[in-house]
Amino acid sequence: MAAAASVLRLQAVNEFRWAAIRTSAGQLLRYGLLGLATNIAGFLVYLLVTHLGAPPAATMSFFYVIGAILGFWGNKRLTFAHQGGVLASGMRYVLAHAVGYCLNLSLLLVFVGKLGYPHQWVQGAAILIVAGYLFLAFKFFVFKNPERE
Repeated sequence: MAAAASVLRLQAVNEFRWAAIRTSAGQLLRYGLLGLATNIAGFLVYLLVTHLGAPPAATMSFFYVIGAILGFWGNKRLTFAHQGGVLASGMRYVLAHAVGYCLNLSLLLVFVGKLGYPHQWVQGAAILIVAGYLFLAFKFFVFKNPERE
């Protein structure tokens, strides 16, 4: 009897783990598709505006805010299907993006300003780095599962 109960518990744990993996994979896919669409559009506009003479850091700053505002609703509803309050998740979202913004700006200041790398390549890489950080921040902090709150 005890062995059968242990097997059933182990099976339940494994089913829970697979369900969590499937949920995370779906969230990552939706986050990636939403992010890909918005970041490609934003990056192309960034390249155009900087080509026209705008400074890279100021341009990134402006478009970062625009992208963050649009991304809140998409990620809250589509990526994470978060049912929590807008105010609480919105405040956590602003905090997560403040860290992401500082990370992005630091990458530009160091790799472009200090090391002389082309801003186009640095910003392209920064988008990927910040996106990875933000997915984790959104999943585990901003739009966390209400059972863990």
